[in-house]
Amino acid sequence: MIPSDKYESIMRVLPILCVDIIVKTESGKYILIKRKNRPLSGRWWVIGGRVLKDEPLEQAAKRKVKEETDLDIKEIRPIGYYEDTFVANPFGTRFRQHSVSLVFLAIVEENQDVKLDYQSIAWKYSKVLPRRFQVKPFGCLQT
Repeated sequence: MIPSDKYESIMRVLPILCVDIIVKTESGKYILIKRKNRPLSGRWWVIGGRVLKDEPLEQAAKRKVKEETDLDIKEIRPIGYYEDTFVANPFGTRFRQHSVSLVFLAIVEENQDVKLDYQSIAWKYSKVLPRRFQVKPFGCLQT
């Protein structure tokens, strides 16, 4: 774990690599969580967070879903990326946070119990994703 003062210094000069996971039930409903922490505190959002050193991206996505909701994933695949900057940051200081997320789609069975961790205050099923969450699909190389 990086000490807070060092992590803040890193965030001031570098983007942070994250995974965001669109969790969808087999019947087509999205599972959204209401964030407790900055930069999206109080907002409905997809599950996600930072990638750890030496952690494969798919592993990070599975870890975040398990940590934040205790859900078991039936299938998962990468679908694109999401990039954003936020005025708010986890430290409550004045610098813009820049995050780059690889986005995964995860399918879960609907009959599981959602158990939130300390980072969220509520969860819900939704027919739509948050408006700000604009996923850019991966392109294919033509050869």
